[in-house]
Amino acid sequence: MLKDQSDILFPVLALGPVSLNADNVPVAVDLNGYEAAMIEIAVGIGGITFDGSNKIEFKLTDSDNNSDYAAVAAADVQGVTPDTGGIIKSLVAAHAAPTVTKVGYIGGKRYLKILADFSGTHGAATPICVTVVKGRARNIAPA
Repeated sequence: MLKDQSDILFPVLALGPVSLNADNVPVAVDLNGYEAAMIEIAVGIGGITFDGSNKIEFKLTDSDNNSDYAAVAAADVQGVTPDTGGIIKSLVAAHAAPTVTKVGYIGGKRYLKILADFSGTHGAATPICVTVVKGRARNIAPA
């Protein structure tokens, strides 16, 4: 019998916590042994007033081999509908209070990456943290 969620959930820090004013270098999150994941995007108060030109877009990609990444398919994501470029969250308006956005991933790929894609001018940094919580472990030893 499982005692608590720590037996079946495994969080991985994919980005930060850090204050950024330019694109991050995405790290691969290996989902080997897990059937799903939840991406938590935490964003602090915006370093600038975001708009259609000065923005941050969070792009989710997946891969079978950790080499060839492509934008996630809409059918593989829950909670939002990504566009064809894999954008799962866009900051395009003033962001005066911290927020946390959760996005479910149910795709069958082994690896995920998330990019905080900055466009325009960002003279001040924005605090960001992205955690990928692996879930639905395939092989759980009973406690």
